[in-house]
Amino acid sequence: MFGIGAQELLLILLVVLVIFGANKLPEIGGGLGRAIRNFRRASSEPDEIDITPRDKKTPDDDRKA
Repeated sequence: MFGIGAQELLLILLVVLVIFGANKLPEIGGGLGRAIRNFRRASSEPDEIDITPRDKKTPDDDRKA
């Protein structure tokens, strides 16, 4: 996994634990999970293009009459 071993992952986890504290870890994990899920959803959905025709009447037309 990107050349990162178990010792490196443990060291990263320890640094995160020291910086953020044990109480914030579930919040950080949940936010990271939601971000990954939204990224996957956005990258798998096709781009949507709105091609519905617009009214030729504009709001300015009401004031001119």
